[in-house]
Amino acid sequence: MAGRRTGGDSVVDSSVAGLIARCTQALERSAVCFGHGTDNARDEAAALVFHVLGLEHADARRAYALPVSAAGQQQVAAMLEARISTRRPLPYLTGEAWFAGLPFHVDERVLVPRSPFAELIMARFEPWLDPAGVHRILEIGTGSGCMAIACALAFPASSVVATDISAAALQVAQRNVARHQVADRVQLIAADLYAGVSGTFDLIISNPPYVSPEEVAELPDEYRHEPALALLSAEGGMATPAGILQHATQFLTADGWLALEVGGGAALLEARFATLPFIWPEFEHGGDGIALISAADLRASECPATP
Repeated sequence: MAGRRTGGDSVVDSSVAGLIARCTQALERSAVCFGHGTDNARDEAAALVFHVLGLEHADARRAYALPVSAAGQQQVAAMLEARISTRRPLPYLTGEAWFAGLPFHVDERVLVPRSPFAELIMARFEPWLDPAGVHRILEIGTGSGCMAIACALAFPASSVVATDISAAALQVAQRNVARHQVADRVQLIAADLYAGVSGTFDLIISNPPYVSPEEVAELPDEYRHEPALALLSAEGGMATPAGILQHATQFLTADGWLALEVGGGAALLEARFATLPFIWPEFEHGGDGIALISAADLRASECPATP
């Protein structure tokens, strides 16, 4: 075991595993909130240590036994202190978040990717969609571009249009589009919802703002570092999701589908659109609150909303 004596007979484990254990303890003693890529102190500590030391998670078993230099320990300690004292989500400190098995640049201009949409995209929306029939995809509110890019890679014969009202967010998305070399198939548009969008799509996806101002006020400090524009929605959080639903039929092919995330607002959405037969997938890796509905069902109901 890698280690160094600190006085008496006590030994501090200076391996990667030992460093992760100490970071875990520090995070557990702090008031930090998890939920931006990890959901517990151990995973957050491992992500922090591996990033600072430039280690690969795919080689974790070997990496755990590696010794960490004094300089490396100091660098880890500095980022750990920043995480605890500022309450900034770890991906904002590292500049990177993972979604659908892919790395993306993130900063305070965009939300940290954490949606269960990743599981749907990696499954290519089966069994609801036939992947061979997906040629055009629209994402509303792309943020970092992670969902649009993941879709482009999951459906290599498709083209993707991704909109966002935030010019700053689109700058981040453009960087990620270039990083994943999909600029020929992912078009970014500065727009509010469907503005500037033309044609029809086999799949429309959106993780829009759906949090009410009252709910935002109760969120842990970590969430206050995220752009309010990407979180807040009026009418109890349902204003933006309702706008997407009410105009979706104009942009869906006859066999198209809409996938709309509303998080904990599922009951509110169903109450507002009581005649719509939403499907709510269950996710193997956690998360909920994504509604699926076909273009046929939307058109059959004419999408009436209860105020």
